[in-house]
Amino acid sequence: MLILGRRDVKAVLDGADGAVLRTVRDTYVAHARGETSVPHSVFLRFPDDDRNRIIGLPAYVGGARPVAAMKWIASFPGNIGHGLERASAAILLNRVDDGRPVALVEGSVISARRTAASAAVAAEELTVGAPDDVRTGVTLIGCGVINAEVLRFLRAKLPAVADVALFDLDAGRARAFADRIRRPDLRVEVHERIDTALAAHRIVSLATTAGTPHLTTAACRPGTVVLHLSLRDLAPESILVATNVVDDADHVCRAATSCELAEQRSGGRDFIAAELGAVLARRATVPYDPHAVTVFSPFGLGILDAAVAAHVLDTAASRGLGTHLPDFLTD
Repeated sequence: MLILGRRDVKAVLDGADGAVLRTVRDTYVAHARGETSVPHSVFLRFPDDDRNRIIGLPAYVGGARPVAAMKWIASFPGNIGHGLERASAAILLNRVDDGRPVALVEGSVISARRTAASAAVAAEELTVGAPDDVRTGVTLIGCGVINAEVLRFLRAKLPAVADVALFDLDAGRARAFADRIRRPDLRVEVHERIDTALAAHRIVSLATTAGTPHLTTAACRPGTVVLHLSLRDLAPESILVATNVVDDADHVCRAATSCELAEQRSGGRDFIAAELGAVLARRATVPYDPHAVTVFSPFGLGILDAAVAAHVLDTAASRGLGTHLPDFLTD
């Protein structure tokens, strides 16, 4: 058993955004081709506590580098007020020939980066054919770890991005975030109102801790692509009038997401235009629509964690990183 802590994971992934983007894209395509297995996530909740949760995401990815894994990720929003990160996670990887566990990997860094990479892959694909100015700015709603990663991965995919609009319910947090990301080639503006932030740019990333819908897309300009990463921000009415792309329809229409509420409201899933993997594999098309809002709602498939964790494991092992426990499975 190889144990890889946060420092080991970052040693592999820092400066490796291109590898993460390729891994995420390839995994979506493998999913579209039926080369994966993704059982539904398991939500562990606590009595008299509707805010905190721990989620288990089992997954298998086939292909040239097969891997089976389980991500166990806790979301405790109150941590932020105590100076701790909201999410903490561990990923257990198993061999697929004999089922034996081979690695325990710190998972919060992997989780944040695969989420951001999926957003960047979607943003690039869903703005193909858009006017050039669509790819020059982004609005970030929620000034936390996820949107910090989204900005970096977006700029890797869309290097023309040079303007950022920020909004957070905690204005001080938004200003501190602005100070961290500001640089000579990046113009940053903190907005006091969410509607002006939503209208500022035609790529919008929603990464909040909202448990129920609190937004519509009414303030978004036509042609906006919304990366609905936190899944529960948008009112079902906004989902139903948008062009919707998801990572997996069966996964995203559950657990009280905005998509599930839209399904309940409409009585079906006809509002979903395509799954991202099918678009990337050229099995479906979702042309850029300058007259409508397009929403990407990714449930966050465990196959992405499994594939990126396998990359981390292979690279770390080749570099001699981590702590090896040779007797983990023996007396």
